[in-house]
Amino acid sequence: MARLLGPTRAGLLVALAQPASTTELATRHFLRISTVSYHLGILHRAGLVARARSGRSVLYRRTPEGSRLAGRR
Repeated sequence: MARLLGPTRAGLLVALAQPASTTELATRHFLRISTVSYHLGILHRAGLVARARSGRSVLYRRTPEGSRLAGRR
């Protein structure tokens, strides 16, 4: 999967086994929030993650297609 998506996007997709915000993901992966947001935008446009507002945050989660690609259901 890392060869297809690149290591950063693949890592973020795997990390989204549970919904998370860009801030949470940036902290866990030692990345800038802007970098995480950029990669999540690409994954979102590809239909691999979905996003939903939760209060003042936006939470991302894997779609069924994203879970299949990540090798988890």
